[in-house]
Amino acid sequence: MRRRTLLRAGAGILAGTAVGRVAAQDDDGYEPLGSVEIPGAKDAAVVDGEVAYVAATDGFVTVDLSDPAEPEVLAEERGIPADGPITGIWDLWPDGDRLVVAGPANPTFSTPTVMLYDVSDPADPVGIDLYEPGYPVHNTFFEDGIVYLTQHGDDGHPLAIVDTADDELSELTRWSLLDHPEEDWSGVNQRLYPIHDVYVQDDLAYLSYWDAGLWVLNVRDPANPEYVNHFGDYTREELEAMDDGRALWEPFAPPGNAHYAQVDETGTLLGVGKEAWETEDGDGDLVGGPGGIDLWDVEDPTDPEHLSHIEAPESYDNTQEGQFTTAHNFDIVDGRLYSSWYFGGVKIHDVEDPENPEELVWWREPDEAVFWTAQSGIPGEFFVGSSAESDRGFELAPTGALYTFPDEAGEQVSPPSLTDQPDDTSGNGADDEDSDTDDSGASDGTDENGASPAEADDNAVPGFGVGVGALGVGLGAWRYAKQNDRGNQHRK
Repeated sequence: MRRRTLLRAGAGILAGTAVGRVAAQDDDGYEPLGSVEIPGAKDAAVVDGEVAYVAATDGFVTVDLSDPAEPEVLAEERGIPADGPITGIWDLWPDGDRLVVAGPANPTFSTPTVMLYDVSDPADPVGIDLYEPGYPVHNTFFEDGIVYLTQHGDDGHPLAIVDTADDELSELTRWSLLDHPEEDWSGVNQRLYPIHDVYVQDDLAYLSYWDAGLWVLNVRDPANPEYVNHFGDYTREELEAMDDGRALWEPFAPPGNAHYAQVDETGTLLGVGKEAWETEDGDGDLVGGPGGIDLWDVEDPTDPEHLSHIEAPESYDNTQEGQFTTAHNFDIVDGRLYSSWYFGGVKIHDVEDPENPEELVWWREPDEAVFWTAQSGIPGEFFVGSSAESDRGFELAPTGALYTFPDEAGEQVSPPSLTDQPDDTSGNGADDEDSDTDDSGASDGTDENGASPAEADDNAVPGFGVGVGALGVGLGAWRYAKQNDRGNQHRK
């Protein structure tokens, strides 16, 4: 692990304009309250309904939500860190007045880096510390001064646990399913169980281990995590029996595919989102479809009870090249489930009776917005959804954005169809004239990194983007963190 000095970016690609048609409200139906354009947007996290932090591919953006009808960018930190800017920053997480930002989400030329910021003033984030974990970080969580990082690449795809005492990032330990106290997982193909995400609450960590299911650890002592339980759609024996050929396509199709998990504030209701698509099996036949969200009673995490399943919206093409509507990230607060479905938009479900979830509202505009997450802002007032901009493997929205929505039941007026393929588009909504196809509709046979479809598939990891390849390191002008400036001013 090599330490570097964390530098602070100057303003990069400017965010801040309203997106599409949401600037004008339609009083006759359910519509967003407001929006703000954020180039490169991916995941978002909300603090006390006042501020949102948005991962933005080459950095992050802070957004003022005090007036949800007019979200406003407070600060942009791009091209970070200065002595080796990284791309692929897809996730971040706040903890009090601190924020952890990590990337790249997938293997690239960028040096994997975890960055700690002081966000006591969200309009002026200050870099404090960073370190290089030696592996891409797809997702992270930050709770009580402890950072949890998903690690892809090493044996077992471990969870790394990092302390931030004294504002210094220091790795405490790593844990993977290969550390199971009784079961031997070494015979299972690792493509079947990448660790995709982690959520922590009340000393329990919920690890989404894809086809290996949802794993629960006791992290009361973060340096010594203890196994509690795991459950999912496949047993270890079933996964072990899958040959290498099946391991190439199985992770992209349901069942399995534990992608994101979260408990509600009581810790007794657990949601497990399944990210999945239609994909070709070993015989070239289309199998599978979009993944939904399972609800579980985990009052006793050693004896979970499955309560219900929320289906994904239908689409005319749920392949990864299509207008896919699989579940992505979500939030469960005060008896409501706020969910995102990529091209399928955002939804609210009433889950007061989790055995019978009730859809309250569904908003979608697939040509404009492709949702990465939905997060409660202030319960009963508003929630937010981040729309993800196209990024290498996936064609998503034309530009990234953060939307705000009324937290209420409603119905969108004249919603667009997701099951009728538009006449002027191909695949996931790209204009025919802009797609790299010949007159017969065939592609040119390579992805943007020059890889053939077969090569891209071999390199792809489910839930981590398709055909992830190497990107060049960005360059730019930088200055030292304001923390140093403040220190110099103080000494004068």
